[in-house]
Amino acid sequence: MAVREMFDIERDDSLQLRDYPTLAHVIGFVRDRVPELATPAPAEAPAPAAAAPAEAAAATDPVEATILELVSEQTGYPPDMLDLELDLEADLGIDTVKQAELFVAVRDRYDIERDDSLQLRDYPTLAHVIGFVRDRVPEAAAPAEVAAPTAEAAAPAAVEVDTSGFPRRVPVAVVRPPIDACVPTGVALDGARVVVLPDHGGVSEAVTAALEERGAQVLTTPDAPTAEELEEQLATWREEGPVTAVLGLAGLDLAPFSALTSETWKEGLRVRVKLLATTARALYDDLGAGAAFLTGTRLGGRFGYDEAGAQDVLGGAVSGFTKGLARERSDATVKVVDHAPETDAATIAAHLIDELLADPGVIEVGYAEGLRTSVGLDVQPTEPDEARALSPDQVFVITGAAGSIVSAITEDLATGAGGGTFHLLDLTPEPDRDDADLARFVDDLDGLKTDLAQRIKDSGEKATPAKVNRALAGIERSRAALDTILAVEAAGGTAHWHQVDLTDGEAVGAAMAAATETTGRVDVLLHAGGLEISHFLPDKPQSEYDLVFDVKADGMFHCLSGLGDAELGNLVVFSSIAGRFGNGGQTDYSAANDLLCKTVAALPMLRPGTRGVALDWTAWGGIGMATRGSIPKMMEFAGIDMLPPEIGIPIVRTELEAAGDGGESVVAGSLGLLLEERHETGGVDPAALTATIDARGPMLGEVVAATLAEGVVTEVELDPTQPFLDDHRIDGTPVLPGVMSVESFAEVSRLLAPDHTVVAVEDMSFDAPFKLYRDEPRRARINARLTPGPDGTLVAACTLVGRRTLANGTEQVTEHASGRVILAADAPEAPTAEPPATDVDEAVGPEAIYRIYFHGPTYQVLEAAWAADGTAVGALASDLPANHRPEDAPTSTAPRLLELCFQIAGVHELGTSHRMALPARIQRLELFGPLGDDEACWAVAVPNEDGADAEVVDADGRVRLKVTGYGTTVLPDGPDEELLAPLSAAMR
Repeated sequence: MAVREMFDIERDDSLQLRDYPTLAHVIGFVRDRVPELATPAPAEAPAPAAAAPAEAAAATDPVEATILELVSEQTGYPPDMLDLELDLEADLGIDTVKQAELFVAVRDRYDIERDDSLQLRDYPTLAHVIGFVRDRVPEAAAPAEVAAPTAEAAAPAAVEVDTSGFPRRVPVAVVRPPIDACVPTGVALDGARVVVLPDHGGVSEAVTAALEERGAQVLTTPDAPTAEELEEQLATWREEGPVTAVLGLAGLDLAPFSALTSETWKEGLRVRVKLLATTARALYDDLGAGAAFLTGTRLGGRFGYDEAGAQDVLGGAVSGFTKGLARERSDATVKVVDHAPETDAATIAAHLIDELLADPGVIEVGYAEGLRTSVGLDVQPTEPDEARALSPDQVFVITGAAGSIVSAITEDLATGAGGGTFHLLDLTPEPDRDDADLARFVDDLDGLKTDLAQRIKDSGEKATPAKVNRALAGIERSRAALDTILAVEAAGGTAHWHQVDLTDGEAVGAAMAAATETTGRVDVLLHAGGLEISHFLPDKPQSEYDLVFDVKADGMFHCLSGLGDAELGNLVVFSSIAGRFGNGGQTDYSAANDLLCKTVAALPMLRPGTRGVALDWTAWGGIGMATRGSIPKMMEFAGIDMLPPEIGIPIVRTELEAAGDGGESVVAGSLGLLLEERHETGGVDPAALTATIDARGPMLGEVVAATLAEGVVTEVELDPTQPFLDDHRIDGTPVLPGVMSVESFAEVSRLLAPDHTVVAVEDMSFDAPFKLYRDEPRRARINARLTPGPDGTLVAACTLVGRRTLANGTEQVTEHASGRVILAADAPEAPTAEPPATDVDEAVGPEAIYRIYFHGPTYQVLEAAWAADGTAVGALASDLPANHRPEDAPTSTAPRLLELCFQIAGVHELGTSHRMALPARIQRLELFGPLGDDEACWAVAVPNEDGADAEVVDADGRVRLKVTGYGTTVLPDGPDEELLAPLSAAMR
């Protein structure tokens, strides 16, 4: 909406957000709908006839003055520095988005109608913009006066930052549907031409045979060619026809980190990643709809997001590159397919063929323990650990130390530690504390800009804002470097500056040796060095790719290898949302950042004593390079929040001082387009997945989707004539029993893991009753997102959501229940317990109980209830009517045995506190079995301050289920004392 409003674009109801997955696509959308937003022509392009020569404009020209004022506001340069012949982009740094904003401001100021035929490339200089106004407003009248804002109105109000909008989210492996339940990708192999970049483990041979069996022609590249040799070979193949698919398999070759040298590290990355860039660049135009680009890795089958961690560091660069390319070529099938190191070649080849043909919903696909997985996000807050508090005796090594963001973070670390020894690495020379320019950068920025312009003129060159900016950038980094040193010293610490090129292994090694010389250890290594230059692959020369990639990748390797055997307490790496999700124009940056993340994920294997933290930063607001140019506006358009410094700066310290194992986390607010699903169903074929259900339970409906955010999503229509609804009415309205919400979660959870058993349900919350108003059927939406848990379990995060249209026509959406289902390959062994004594003096029977309770025959599960030794005991009623229809539909959680626990706890509460309550939560439900409700059983509840714990025991002493932490919501009005009397007598 913000994009349409800013550029006056009409609403298009056919527009699909999934067609605009990257910032570059959003920019393209604007340019398509606003023709004047064409890419500017080179500076030597002929000017339109209407353009006024610079010398024709008088200094007092109101049009010139107005245009210079507008440009001055955009660039921060005074009007007297703005030569009218300066190129808007090349000299003034006003990109096409900013140029569009300028023309919008000009049209508004002069009331000029929009002209769809206007092309920005026809107005490359300020003189041309002035000519545009004179052409459209012949009288060249000065704009109408606008009342100046009052000081009170102009002063921004103080806004308190709400940190809740920036939750700590961590990547997790998410179970995907089986491949044969996914929709086709549109790739056809019969007659296809497939380029294979080979591995050395036999996968390329196996996949070649499989492709040829399906009628494809396989074009295998030489082993580890130079970029020039590969380009020549690809050009020859393209002359013979387009390429349908690319399989980059070099990432399947394992490269043990401990055995790598600087040379083998760089060569390994060249073959695995940089040749992928060469290939994608050469075949870029072929990678559209019906085409594919797949890569293979052996990170472990879950991309390192499990207890084992990443098994091959170099594969991280492959996965990062693939995600970046997927954002650029969104019409093609682009995936990285991950396996465990021990997976055989034939299996990997078969999976690659499968992934070529089906599931367009994901980029990252892994195979582990018989399941397909991808990667999603979970919110996982941190808690401080006093034992991890920073201290002044610690040694810090920080790369990229002259960056403004890193400077601010270093100050926070030094302040938090109360000092410390800081070794600061950067390409910037150590700053001269007496350099007057560094002081003027803070105290007299405008005057400094003017002086820099004069210095450029004195050197015989033309002083343009772009040249001034380049000179100013060096001063800015030196000022940030000085600020870093001064902040460390102010906190009581010591700062050592090391001017090093991070790609120079010897120089970095010398700095690391200096850092460890005294203590033999580094407590915190913060690798924050890096740069970003955004260009789509066809416009990104290899030299640019190498520059962006190598600083991050080689810098990290050289820091770690430079440590030798020295102890490393914490490794913190700066990644980005481009590393986690990929981003168009940033295949190099994505690759390098994901390489850093996978290094952190591999630390348990590489350095068992080192704690790792990887931070996937969003763009920062108010500080750093992302605050300049059009980036803030484009982030806003994409729905991505920029990070306020007051939230971002303390995060490194917070992570270092937090309990737990660290790991990777996304530091961002709203992620907008980055979280849009790539397919409307998430890539699943709903009918195909529904058809895999062998035995349908009463709460299992139809599959709707399978997404990374929600997991498998189902909808079930609930019929009020179902016994569990018809006999569970409150004030005459059918209400879904809480136990059937639990059952629904278990049934949906097993859709993606049918060979697993539901062994527990945790953190079950009954948030709002699900009612079937006017006895009409109603649909419930139930989802379950499965992630790997400890000890080989799967954990399904579930919700039950209801939608209904209110009388005023608005739709009400309510989350009625949530919880986590635990699944395991094998059912646990049932514990034993002594069945309760049934020969009691005082018990209450069903007649008295169900004069208070609203339950009908199906849910009148209590045959009798009594108190015994501080517990409440409830006997299961015999000959209960069927819980549901059809009667043979299986259940997974013994709903009426759980209901027996609820009701006996409720009877105790009624009898002792005279309070009527409804289920609110279960901390944990453990299921042992058998789970039928047709045998003699007793529920034994142990009341406590928060509710009760309970278990169901059968006549043989087997515990069939166990409830921990059952809690209730008390209703405002309790029953009459006369009705309560029998219950009170039994519960004494």
